[in-house]
Amino acid sequence: MAFSTAITGLKASTTELDVTGNNIANSSTVGFKSARTEFSDIFATVVVGSGSANSPGSGVIVSDIAQDFTAGTIQFTNNNLDLAIDGSGFFQLNDGQGGITYTRAGGFELDKDGFVVSKNGNFLQGFGLDAAGNMQPIGNLAVSQKESPPKSTEFMDLSFNIDSRAEASNLAYDPTDSATFTFSTTNRSFDSLGNENTIKYDFIKQGEWRERQTVDFSTFSAAAGETLFVAGGSLTVPAGGLDQTNVAAFIEGQLSTLQGQPTFDSNVSGMKVGTGTPPELIVTYKASAADVRPILIQHDPGTGAVDIVAEHDEDPFFPANKVEVTEFTVGASFTGSVDIGEHTVSITSGATASDVLTQIRNDQNAILAANPEIDTIDINSATGELIITYKAELGDTPSVNVALASTTAGTLTLTDDPNGKNEAGDASYQGVYQMHALFNNETPLNIGRVNQPGTAGFTSNPQGTEAGPILLTFDTTNGLLASVNGTPVSATGDAPKLTIQGADPADPTNTIELDLTGTTQFASDSIVKASTQDGFAKGDLIGVTFSADGIMVASFSNGQNSNLGIVALATFENQGGLQPVGDTAWTATLASGQAILNPPGTGLNGQLRSAALEQSNVNLSEELVALIEAQRNFQANSKTLQTENQVTQTILQIN
Repeated sequence: MAFSTAITGLKASTTELDVTGNNIANSSTVGFKSARTEFSDIFATVVVGSGSANSPGSGVIVSDIAQDFTAGTIQFTNNNLDLAIDGSGFFQLNDGQGGITYTRAGGFELDKDGFVVSKNGNFLQGFGLDAAGNMQPIGNLAVSQKESPPKSTEFMDLSFNIDSRAEASNLAYDPTDSATFTFSTTNRSFDSLGNENTIKYDFIKQGEWRERQTVDFSTFSAAAGETLFVAGGSLTVPAGGLDQTNVAAFIEGQLSTLQGQPTFDSNVSGMKVGTGTPPELIVTYKASAADVRPILIQHDPGTGAVDIVAEHDEDPFFPANKVEVTEFTVGASFTGSVDIGEHTVSITSGATASDVLTQIRNDQNAILAANPEIDTIDINSATGELIITYKAELGDTPSVNVALASTTAGTLTLTDDPNGKNEAGDASYQGVYQMHALFNNETPLNIGRVNQPGTAGFTSNPQGTEAGPILLTFDTTNGLLASVNGTPVSATGDAPKLTIQGADPADPTNTIELDLTGTTQFASDSIVKASTQDGFAKGDLIGVTFSADGIMVASFSNGQNSNLGIVALATFENQGGLQPVGDTAWTATLASGQAILNPPGTGLNGQLRSAALEQSNVNLSEELVALIEAQRNFQANSKTLQTENQVTQTILQIN
């Protein structure tokens, strides 16, 4: 009996040595899980009889070789396809023949067809992704996209600060001359073929001036009842008709009628008759109007033909200041005083009109100090006129009182606005900027400039837009963007979107939406605060990475990324029931239960580490101790066998 007991002990010790040796041999194997030998005693029993309680036992048997699935140390590498599971779960592999195995060894690579495979060629399993990012059924993970097609720019975000302290330029806009604009920035864009282009934005601060146009009617005539078109509005020619001598006066007299018509150009602030022969029409635009087109005045003789009847002289830098002219007439040598607002000028005896004006000019500093709304005081001795110019930023401010204060001798007559020389002030230029957009620094782009009423473009397409500048306005009290192209910024601060046309030569139907939200006008350096666009050129595959939640991401040379799939991790109700099959892999059994597949980081699954490998969980110190213990057990069982043999020999030698 002792012989068989000792032999079972030798066999069990040999198995323990085998398991321990296998652990030691795989101490550097990626993803390897150590095992331990578990033993049970052998105890023989009988159905009937007595004395069975005193049975010594029949030896030992290996009851199980149990796997230790505790995680090994994670070691980082330089290969993004090296994957480690930081927590529970197994990679699922398919050998292409229907065989499914599970592993913790995450050393993967791409085969010639772009599939992610293990070192022995098995396919890594994962969830596919559709265009919307929804998970698809389990399959072989593969890099199916080897290049990224180009995408034309469809959206552009631009925010900046324009220094409110910057002075406006009184030079005509020239995109090649930085002295003609206040601030400039350039964004890149892409057309539908992936060609890179640029869009240059120039911003011009509206200065203290407005545009004035002079319309010459030297060849004009229109019969009664015909229609006269003026800056988008319309008038009926009165009885007796109109000609070059009276058409300017007729239009001036009908200004309020024109301003009541919705089609009339709202940028026109005034019209008056000039002093030429024949009388011309002087048209003044608001100081906030930018890049004004020549006014169009037409008449329809009733035949359906519309003729342009006016030629124009333009002064784009006519001052926006309020101007008041007072004529001084002295009937005899004058002595007395004149009030100029809050200051009184004393006039010496025997003064002529020229002497009065000279004395006023001599008191200029005192007059300006007493009347801070006045910018300058000028005189015209030849015509006897006092010209008061008010500060432009005050707009059409109330006038100072220019009046005769006292008379000691002679007479002095004051005449306000001789020959219509007064000019109303206009401060609407404040906080206003022109915005130009140039394609590749050359071609003006259509960014939503509405066809100006009363121009040729408006006549052909009243609802259309054209290339040219639009206006940005800022709140002068806080520097925030107030409106874009005439549309107010929302209460939440979102700027109205601009539509850029003509920036895609490959496909002219493409447009770009431009968002200027966040743009400001503070007293600090002009800077770009944000600048993005969503277009890109063609790109080639340069690498594959994995996120912590298992998403396989392809990276391309154009800076774009594409999600190709999600690694599937398997968990089991009883992972101890998995059957080892070599190559650091296991198969599912009835004891383990079926695999439960989920993405990393969900449920019980651990997260994924890219460019990392899980090392063997073998503890060499413990294994060497176990090796000594197994050796001791083997030697002890050998001694049992030796002793039993000696006892047997002794019995055989009895005579």
